[in-house]
Amino acid sequence: MSKEDELKNLEEKMLVDENLPLQGATLVFGEGNPDAEVLFVGEAPGFHEDQQGRPFVGRAGKLLDKLLEETKQRRGDYYITNIVKRRPPQNRDPLPEEIESYRPYLEEQIRIISPKVIAPLGRYSMNYFLPKAKISTDQGKVFWWKSILIIPVYHPAAALRRAALVEDIKIALSKLPKLVAEYKNLLKKRIPQEGPSLQQTKLFT
Repeated sequence: MSKEDELKNLEEKMLVDENLPLQGATLVFGEGNPDAEVLFVGEAPGFHEDQQGRPFVGRAGKLLDKLLEETKQRRGDYYITNIVKRRPPQNRDPLPEEIESYRPYLEEQIRIISPKVIAPLGRYSMNYFLPKAKISTDQGKVFWWKSILIIPVYHPAAALRRAALVEDIKIALSKLPKLVAEYKNLLKKRIPQEGPSLQQTKLFT
């Protein structure tokens, strides 16, 4: 079975899972290249995502697309999704129990896509992978999670409120192609650890 078929089956499984919270909102499963080497993970859909059933299509998504283009990358080469795949009421932050309910599906999504690099967008997404990390100090740095490189990135919505963050996001995004290219070498140098790791790579910090 192809990755595309596996993802479709997983989406259909989610659609009929009535135990998932936030029922009534649109399921925003994710989109992009099933063979992507980079996976973007946000926290939850917003208003425009709920309306269109697609991730990152509002103002924050448009800014992300723009910054990718400015760093000579294309959104369509990557895959983008959220931890929680339905919009919380009034765009509130996702609750811990909501994150836990959607966890098995995100884990399966990651397994299917098998990216070399995950770029969590924002604090909630970053702490899913790196519970001890702080977005203010660890944005743009590179860590290991299992056998995947993690580079936390400020959420584009934060840059809409604070224009000074745009350049920080752009610098972090510019590291993605190099991380993919150097992945095998970095993996060879990695010191194995159990569980989520705050072990930084010696490059790209």
